[in-house]
Amino acid sequence: MAEPDATMARIGQGMELGQSGERAAARRLFSELWQEIGATGDPLHRCALAHSMADVQDDAHEELLWDLRALEAADLITDARARQAGVTGPASGFYPSLHLNLGDVYRRLGDLDRARDHLRRGRAAVDALGDDGYGQMIRQGLDRLADRLPTS
Repeated sequence: MAEPDATMARIGQGMELGQSGERAAARRLFSELWQEIGATGDPLHRCALAHSMADVQDDAHEELLWDLRALEAADLITDARARQAGVTGPASGFYPSLHLNLGDVYRRLGDLDRARDHLRRGRAAVDALGDDGYGQMIRQGLDRLADRLPTS
């Protein structure tokens, strides 16, 4: 597996801050990185950063903005770029988690139609994931999202 580049390593540091409860510090680091990367920088960096920044937001509307940025950037990631970064599967493997997060934030915002759409899209993309711990976690997350959504 390839060593992460400096930007991915810093994104990893921000993720660690967020997971240890230092959400404000994670947001500061992610904001600095976003200024460096820019809205037109490397799509892999933008996707990873926006996906991680969404996770440390306290406001669901801000979370949604970052989740949408991550999805937009994911559409530009090639399999070759993903491999270069050490991702073992195809770039399409990013989508189940992105759609899970979008479905959940739309659910919390009360937009159940969009939540269901992202649940459907996440489930349609889930075959890109391996049958490992990460893949199982995302599949279980999609199942939990489905359970939380009232039937239409």
